[in-house]
Amino acid sequence: MKKIIYSLLVFFCIGNMIAQQTPADKQSTAISIEGATAHLGNGEVIENSLIMFNEGKITFVGSAMMRIARMGTVINAKGKHIYPGFIAANASLGLAEIDAVKASVDVDEIGINNPHIRSLIAYNAESKVVESMRPNGVLMAQITPRGGSISGTSSIVQLDAWNWEDAAIKVDDAIHMNWPSSFTRGRWWLGEDPALKPDTRYGKNTDDIAMYFANAKNYLAGQKSTINLPFEAMKGLFDGSQRLFIHVNGQKEITDAITIAKNAGVKNIALVHAEGAESVTDLLVQNNIGVVLERPHRNPNSEDDAYDYTYTIAKTLMDKGITVAVGMEGQMERMNTRNLPFYAGTFAAHGLNKEDALKMITSNSAKILGISDMVGTLEVGKDATLFISEGDALDMRTNILSKAFIQGRDISLETHQTELWKRYSNKYKSE
Repeated sequence: MKKIIYSLLVFFCIGNMIAQQTPADKQSTAISIEGATAHLGNGEVIENSLIMFNEGKITFVGSAMMRIARMGTVINAKGKHIYPGFIAANASLGLAEIDAVKASVDVDEIGINNPHIRSLIAYNAESKVVESMRPNGVLMAQITPRGGSISGTSSIVQLDAWNWEDAAIKVDDAIHMNWPSSFTRGRWWLGEDPALKPDTRYGKNTDDIAMYFANAKNYLAGQKSTINLPFEAMKGLFDGSQRLFIHVNGQKEITDAITIAKNAGVKNIALVHAEGAESVTDLLVQNNIGVVLERPHRNPNSEDDAYDYTYTIAKTLMDKGITVAVGMEGQMERMNTRNLPFYAGTFAAHGLNKEDALKMITSNSAKILGISDMVGTLEVGKDATLFISEGDALDMRTNILSKAFIQGRDISLETHQTELWKRYSNKYKSE
């Protein structure tokens, strides 16, 4: 019995040592940060700034040279930089912990059309992957389901919470759809020709989507003698309270997707991935459609694309007046989400103005996600979700956070990774 008790105590202690940091308490004292270079997130920069916030809201943004009383605790940030908290669009944080352990993966659901599936209730606020985002300034994320034709409903969370209820910033913000491709490749492992060729099923696939939307709209306008949960979940697309995120690539596919969705009565649309969007920019501007790009560190999908297509596409679209954000999807997407600011930095290194690149993970993301009234920029009245960096936050060499706040709460920047870094960085010193 003594051995069992001892083992349990050891397990409990180890568990506590590697547990997630306790979420910060509600802001109780006003805070004034002065002397730093403030990047407001809307393209503006204030040298030698003064930022003040109280009760979780920003109360002043301006120059430190102004003769105004500082509130509460004063933080001298001279030589440092202040940024709005970064927002990861189209992420699956908290829906999987270890990809190789099936029981810890909850990113998709069985079935083809699942608009009623809510990612928020599966979100694990205590994920160790989630806590590793904060030291790089990623403080909010759109938690998005995957799979099927209609994957489900996303929600937006802040990344310092006890549970999904506390984490939620905007509940059920959007429904996500995967648009079919008009081309296909043969399965080479079955001896089929792997060359790209037109998919003869494309027309039927798009007709099925149009019919599904029509059926949902008719159901919502009817008597509803029998409750249909998937159709009930689509109500927000038709009344404008939710946005439809269409995951799509290809000029034809983008045009078809927008046309069918608009004809179905969908009011608000955003595109995800959207390779080929540069060919239909007028259509996007006309319909006020934002684009969530994939991360740039990848090869172009098309053989005809320029070698640097994935690095320059952000500038191409933004120069046309399109609202562009950076999203996360694909290989190692949850772990790679911590690199979000550096993806924006890559776009800046390939022609995009650095403050415009910053918009892609702050104000532009907030606009596309429908939370620009709360976060995305450093403005009076918005949430005090921001951080102080030793240098340029879009550069991995100088993105070193000294302080971070979510809704005014002074959050911990310690994670299991920083603990291991401190442990092993001293290994050879001690020897």
